[in-house]
Amino acid sequence: MTRIRQQNVTAAQWSANGGALGSPDLTLPVNQVFGANVFSVEAQRQRLPKHVFKALQGSLARGDALDTMLADSVAQAMKEWALERGATHYTHWFQPLTGMTAEKHDSFYGPTGEGSAIADFSGKELIQGEPDASSFPTGGIRATFEARGYTAWDPTSPAFILENPNGALLCIPTAFVSWTGEALDSKIPLLRSMDALSTAAIRALKLLGDDEASRVFTTVGPEQEYFLIDEQYYFERPDLVTTGRTLFGAKPPKGHELDEHYFGSIPERILACMMETERELAKLGVPVKTRHNEVAPNQYELAPIFENSNVSCDHQMLTMQLLQNIARRYGLVCLLHEKPFAGVNGSGKHNNWSMGTDTGANLLEPGDTPHENIQFLFFCAAVVQAVNKHQALLRASVANVGQDHRLGANEAPPAIISIFLGGELEKVFDAIGAGDAAVSSDNGFLGLGTPVLPPLPLHGGDRNRTSPFAFTGNKFEFRMLGSTSSLGFPNTVLNTIAAEAIDELSGALEGKIDGGMSLEEGVIAVVKDAYNANKAVVFGGDNYSEDWHAEAESRGLANLRTTPDALPWFVHKQTVAVMSKYGVLSEREMEARYEVAVEQYFVKLNIESETASSIARTMLLPAAVRHLTQLMASQRQGLIDEFAPHVAEFHNAIVALEAANGDPGLEGLELAHYMRDTVIPAMTEVRAVADKLEKLVADDLWPLPKYHEILFIK
Repeated sequence: MTRIRQQNVTAAQWSANGGALGSPDLTLPVNQVFGANVFSVEAQRQRLPKHVFKALQGSLARGDALDTMLADSVAQAMKEWALERGATHYTHWFQPLTGMTAEKHDSFYGPTGEGSAIADFSGKELIQGEPDASSFPTGGIRATFEARGYTAWDPTSPAFILENPNGALLCIPTAFVSWTGEALDSKIPLLRSMDALSTAAIRALKLLGDDEASRVFTTVGPEQEYFLIDEQYYFERPDLVTTGRTLFGAKPPKGHELDEHYFGSIPERILACMMETERELAKLGVPVKTRHNEVAPNQYELAPIFENSNVSCDHQMLTMQLLQNIARRYGLVCLLHEKPFAGVNGSGKHNNWSMGTDTGANLLEPGDTPHENIQFLFFCAAVVQAVNKHQALLRASVANVGQDHRLGANEAPPAIISIFLGGELEKVFDAIGAGDAAVSSDNGFLGLGTPVLPPLPLHGGDRNRTSPFAFTGNKFEFRMLGSTSSLGFPNTVLNTIAAEAIDELSGALEGKIDGGMSLEEGVIAVVKDAYNANKAVVFGGDNYSEDWHAEAESRGLANLRTTPDALPWFVHKQTVAVMSKYGVLSEREMEARYEVAVEQYFVKLNIESETASSIARTMLLPAAVRHLTQLMASQRQGLIDEFAPHVAEFHNAIVALEAANGDPGLEGLELAHYMRDTVIPAMTEVRAVADKLEKLVADDLWPLPKYHEILFIK
């Protein structure tokens, strides 16, 4: 048996180690663990004096700053709660512009000077921290020698406990700001955008006759796709370890062509890992609802139900962290890269987005009454207008180097933004746009005329899985996010552009009513104008087809195929105007994010290209030479003549890649273009030859585990 086959046998062996879930009796209260490690409202009610609890909730509802006495009381209760759960340290848990989370741990315990220690945690320590923040990306907001940055408690996202085999840690969700008060994270702009949308939506609701709602929240339910592979193969692949994706690998004889993996029976080890992950997420209050096999072999999906956007974004970061941590307990590694395996379905993160009031109404629910109908039409038209106007910014908000492998590859939406409304709902808007009266369709659906507004259906048509932005009953599904993406910036953009569109439609509606129209007539008139002006972005067909690309161009829709094409929209005057108008991000803060995104693009590509060069030169080329040497020793001239040219071609491609990896003397977007136009083609050529060699070199000489092993041995 060859060395590689022995590795396969080892990887295929697994048995429950006794440390997983077992079978708890879920009818017993002691086994109901949801939110057990969260300092939730209920935990606060139980721990805080009644007057302190009321004061805290009142401050949160009004958005007031906490006074010192109130903060001290909350900190004392939080500390006692955390100590009871084994926590020895606390951290201000924040989300800098790395796209990941960050934490610095401080002990609760301090020496008394008498040979003992005492646990202490003050309101000041709860509210504000000062990490040494000089090494976080700032996009030029600060000089690198300036270390001061502040973390500020976000009381709208509850503190939680992260458990470790050797203890526990109290995590306090915080914002991260520079010494000058500029946002250095994804949380601050998200919170600002939620406020902006709420203000705009409440204005619109009052026009529409709703005087009860006082706050509108955006909600998000993200669907996370990921791969699980045996850790033995992971650590035998330097490309996976360094970059998160395979830089080499020939297409296996079998991929996902048979479609048998999708929704198939979940393998035992994978299911055990999923169940433990879900239990740990439940302790943290993450409402996981769905799990299943995805399209590709060894690809899976996890999805929670809707939550407040801010909390959902925090929970999504936790979800990715726990998926990776818990997989290792099962001899697995979780891959979150958008395209870990070439030629195999990639991974995304569908962002289900909606708007709801503090009175429980979903503003994107078609509803059963005329009042609800006109409310839905108004807000739906606003979303159409927002997406059409800012389609390029939405595309830029999900751009990264991993996404360029996935978007437009017939496994994810194209880089062109369009909206799918569903056949019946599109008929409604088309009828309104044409000024037609109500009509009935074969399935009993009624269009909307004026002033009579009959009910709308919850599902007015089948789903369109190729659409990047699809209405799915009572929400819009933004399907373009990558599997590694933070939800923060895409939802910041969605909230802000929706706020602008809602304000614009509200202004138009006020003008119609002032001109003598009734509310119903005014809404229909505003919706008609908005839809007719923006319907070019509405498309219900196959987004994968080449015909759509040509049609989209004729409609004037943007097609920003690569990350360097999209990123300049971070600083486009239209973007700066809307972000500044609503106080979400200043021009300087947007420029910072642009600089960081551009730098991350070319740095990550440089890491990939250097890794590819090293693997090709020191692992794959020697394997090919050894194989050639054996062929020459066999004196089989036909085999030698067949194989030798590939070795020479491979060497030449490696030399070209090494030359491309040299410093071109460029910076910023010019360097990003160089990486895209020069380095990526050189990497592609090296891979193309290497993948041919993989199918020719003797199996026991090839140093990398192959796709058919990594993806099918569970």
